[in-house]
Amino acid sequence: MTDAPAATIPSAKPRLDTVENAAATPDRELPWAELGLKPDEYEQIVEILGRRPTGAELAMYSVMWSEHCSYKSSKVHLKKFGELPQETPLGKTLAGIGENAGVIDVGQGYAVTFKVESHNHPSYVEPYQGAATGVGGIVRDILAMGARPVAVMDPLRFGPLDAPDTTRVMPGIVAGVGGYGNCLGLPNIGGEVVFDETYLGNPLVNALCVGVLRHEQLHTAHASGEGNKVVLYGARTGGDGIGGVSVLASETFSDSGPTKRPSVQVGDPFMEKLLIECTLELFDAGVVAGIQDLGGAGLSCATSELASAGDGGMHVELDTVPLRDSTLSPEEILMSESQERMMAVVEPDHLDAFMEICAKWDVEATVVGEVTTTGRLVIDWHGETVVDVPPRSVAHDGPTYERPYARPAWQDALQADTAATLARPSSGDELRAALLDVLGSPNQADKSWVTDQYDRYVRGNTVLAQPEDAGVVRIDEETNLGVALSTDCNGRFAKLDPYAGAQLALAESYRNVGVAGALPLAVTDCLNFGSPEDPAVMWQFEQATSGLKDACAALGIPVTGGNVSFYNQTGETAILPTPVVGVLGVMTDVTKRVRQGFAAEGDVVLLLGTTREELDGSAWSQVAHGHLGGRPPQVDLAAEKALADLMVEVARRELATAAHDLSDGGLAIALAEAAIRHGVGATVSLDGGSFGGDDFVPLFSESTARALVAVAPDHVEGFTDLAASYGVPVTRIGETGGEALTVEGAFSVPVAELRDRWSTTIPAAMGA
Repeated sequence: MTDAPAATIPSAKPRLDTVENAAATPDRELPWAELGLKPDEYEQIVEILGRRPTGAELAMYSVMWSEHCSYKSSKVHLKKFGELPQETPLGKTLAGIGENAGVIDVGQGYAVTFKVESHNHPSYVEPYQGAATGVGGIVRDILAMGARPVAVMDPLRFGPLDAPDTTRVMPGIVAGVGGYGNCLGLPNIGGEVVFDETYLGNPLVNALCVGVLRHEQLHTAHASGEGNKVVLYGARTGGDGIGGVSVLASETFSDSGPTKRPSVQVGDPFMEKLLIECTLELFDAGVVAGIQDLGGAGLSCATSELASAGDGGMHVELDTVPLRDSTLSPEEILMSESQERMMAVVEPDHLDAFMEICAKWDVEATVVGEVTTTGRLVIDWHGETVVDVPPRSVAHDGPTYERPYARPAWQDALQADTAATLARPSSGDELRAALLDVLGSPNQADKSWVTDQYDRYVRGNTVLAQPEDAGVVRIDEETNLGVALSTDCNGRFAKLDPYAGAQLALAESYRNVGVAGALPLAVTDCLNFGSPEDPAVMWQFEQATSGLKDACAALGIPVTGGNVSFYNQTGETAILPTPVVGVLGVMTDVTKRVRQGFAAEGDVVLLLGTTREELDGSAWSQVAHGHLGGRPPQVDLAAEKALADLMVEVARRELATAAHDLSDGGLAIALAEAAIRHGVGATVSLDGGSFGGDDFVPLFSESTARALVAVAPDHVEGFTDLAASYGVPVTRIGETGGEALTVEGAFSVPVAELRDRWSTTIPAAMGA
């Protein structure tokens, strides 16, 4: 296939294309198709305006009606999240879907805001800047809610580790995430690194940020109060990022590779750091009436969204916008996605104080307009009107598509091709080899080549970070109140059954947060899929959103916001459906968090939950046989909730010395990782008799709602009684100690050998 038409900008004309000129020249041809608009969408714009659009208006509609900004193919399905009760186990959400980020109450007068978004396509084109500006954008979303950003996470996905294009994009993406976040002084406390052939040519770069605020510090995006000033502050507007993410994220790449480098934004984390501190002081001074960050679609987005969410009108003098390039046309200024910019609504009496604070932080600020009550967004260029539109028509009332969707014809055959017929290891030597092979595979191997490039402990409040199950940060140094976060998704499970796959993504994140000792409260999601024009992809999307909504209802937690990323495919090859789910939980005392690694000799090793023969889509089936087929593990949300509730109480009573969730690779990988963490081995005996007399299924099954726990001997009875009260099955399987992981009657592997196999895979591939 060939590339979709590259985005172009209406070129500057000797005569400015004003609203008056547009009304007088109805037959003038405009490049609406090159800007990604469909014929019926262009006709809809003409109908809204009662005339043809100007070039500047066309620029605004094209970026704001793009897939990335308008959610035109997904919003009919996303509405179901709004049906969920907007409250967490601690109370009502303070801000939810529709705001820059969700905000929830976490107690003691604190609120937390968190959100995950994608920067997939820009990161393929220009890996470093694409990833870096993805971090910068999500940080500004959090900042715009009135919060101080305190941590970031980065779920990443690449093609096969040994593929040439992976070695092209992966180092730059990792360096971009680390470089930008490190310069901001934000710890990177978690995420994922996953490899699969479907991400070759279409890596996924999702970025999550979490921020903290007091309830009274909450701010929202709206422009109200006639005569209030509209102030643009931060970096100057340049030609970088024109069309950027809003157009790139609405196209499918071809096999010919990256060709849109000029459309990728260029980030300056030092400017962003000044912008953060400046904005927080502006909030503290009480001089901000409304605020919006400039991300995808730039000024087109900020002006139209602020106006449509407020009193409905705004007048902007576009020629007052500070520029890095004086040759930019009005269309280019409106489409530019230059980074590190914010737009505020300021009462006239507060304007001088606003400007003084900006000057203190060496942040340029310019009054570019004011709020009106006309119900129109009017933009002038050197005294002539180039935009006169109803702001809601740009920001909120764009096209809505009910794309056809259908279960793909290949789905039944895929599910029928189970792992039951695959050759399995049986002898002790074969089981030992299988463990080492899975442990050393790219998806299970040590990711410290990635995470060591991130500062995980800057700010001094990181309690847990990679490779722990969840990231934990303290938000109050006196009371030790904190929050835990995890992101997860197994795209292989989602391919087998997208409804169950989305629920399993939620279940694993929920389990990770719970096992660390935090009470899960709320969800954010980043839904990464192929082309919405493919009915099979839309079926996957519909199933995934339905599954996620139903699972949230069962667990009693809301979806507070998130992101959809479509067109993640190269040619005809779509990525695995990848609904990344982030879960945030609260921890009343972070000093009682539970780590994943065995910490001492002589502790009793317990297995929580029920193990079934569930190997379809498993890590073992992928590593040993390159197989994907069958049905994913059974979803048991009641068991997940019981396990999390139990572990919250276990942490409060300090009954466990270690806890690790079971997921990819099953018990085998959980045992190996727990032993590697602090170099403490274990000897275990498994109930092979339930599965035909061998240890294979107990070791490699990926049944859900399970955890591995180490408990001091004098706490075992209390732990077991507590688990029984929550209805969580407990099996005593062994004891920690020694320098090897031993499965009685099967094999023994020195912890040093486990660590060596686990730690060398990715550095070797990256030439480290």
